[in-house]
Amino acid sequence: MLELIYSDLCNGCGQCVAVCPTNVLVTDALGKPVITEQQACQTCFMCELYCSSDALYVDPDVDQLRHPDPVAVREAGLLGQYRRDSGWDEWADDPAHRNEHWRMGGIFALARSTPPNAISE
Repeated sequence: MLELIYSDLCNGCGQCVAVCPTNVLVTDALGKPVITEQQACQTCFMCELYCSSDALYVDPDVDQLRHPDPVAVREAGLLGQYRRDSGWDEWADDPAHRNEHWRMGGIFALARSTPPNAISE
């Protein structure tokens, strides 16, 4: 779940707001993202993936808030980890970080073709 926004790192590009499929974020008067619908976060990591300034931290726990220590997250090198591990942007040419997101195409197509009421818990 999206937990932290580091405003000192954020460049105000708005990509995180634009790519969020559940509208968890809005832009404030200064053009910086603000978490408004945190419980709507699906932990898809799209915001973190598109944040080239590594100003967001998404905790992998989709079910509950963890309230991580912002200093500990930063010092642990977790900012930008998803982009790095996914081989995006500056990591694209690093053979240790392969971009495998193309594999999700079939899953996204299935999700788009499934009527909303057809999914049951």
